[in-house]
Amino acid sequence: MTANPGLIDVARRAGVSTATASRVLSGRGPSSPASRDAVRRAAAELGYVPHPVARRLAHRSGTRIVFAVRDERPDILRDPFVTRAAAAMAATTEAEGLGTALLRLPLHAAAELDRLAADRSVAALVLAGHDRALIDRLPAALRSRTATIGAGGSDVDSAAGIGALLHHLHRTGRRQIALIAGPRWLAASRAPLAAYANLVRETGSPTRIVHGDFTIARGRAAAREILRRWPGTDAIATVSDATAVGVLQALSAAGIRVPDDVAVTGFDDSPLAEAVHPGLSTATHPVELIAVSAVRAALGEPSAGRLFPSHPVFRGSCGGPAAAA
Repeated sequence: MTANPGLIDVARRAGVSTATASRVLSGRGPSSPASRDAVRRAAAELGYVPHPVARRLAHRSGTRIVFAVRDERPDILRDPFVTRAAAAMAATTEAEGLGTALLRLPLHAAAELDRLAADRSVAALVLAGHDRALIDRLPAALRSRTATIGAGGSDVDSAAGIGALLHHLHRTGRRQIALIAGPRWLAASRAPLAAYANLVRETGSPTRIVHGDFTIARGRAAAREILRRWPGTDAIATVSDATAVGVLQALSAAGIRVPDDVAVTGFDDSPLAEAVHPGLSTATHPVELIAVSAVRAALGEPSAGRLFPSHPVFRGSCGGPAAAA
């Protein structure tokens, strides 16, 4: 008997396609008597237990997960975080016959949410980029089948990851630390701000905060703003690697050495972090695990965990011995 057999194993044993096996086991769609007999026999022999997603499909009309990302940027669906999360969702649900659709929501998304609630093809909804107001506006028909990525849902412990980087900066002699935070409207922006406020409170450091949008371009502009407003800044912490790369570009253009003059940290531990020079100190962000957890929660399944750990990864951009952290 195959350990934890899946739909693909049943289809292979029965000698039919995965789609045919799904139709037989869900009781939805056409199949021949011979196929039905073969699939049921294979499922019994393997000890196959239908996945909760398949059971949902058998009892409702939904055929797709909608991953909806609320953001001001028109190109948000090309953001690396979004593409990584969407790919993980699709890989999780594909074998069970669910598709994954990507949708950008504007900041004021009441009409779009109403349309999703009325769409019978939507099995469940995963929201990212939300705030309290968006959750409060969810139509009743979506409430029981919606999960979030970010504050209040499946999320990364960004306060711990960024907090570790901030304290490392202070322990290695940085006393004028600025933070490029996330957008003000985004609920997930609060955790890094709380970590920064904790550092300020513990060390008596000055508060130097500007807001970004997780892009390289905004990182460049935010770095220039910091240098203009607080010329003594000796470290710039950010909440995304892309933003940090923009900071590195702005500092290089201004003739400022990293980390000798200004240390820089990111967040995500993306491929960018190793590709730049000096290597970018950052913190881990298990995007795929978070995305799968959110899908399972939206479908009413037990979730592997809501808050996933983040650990610092020290490279050349923040200077000082990593052991000091």
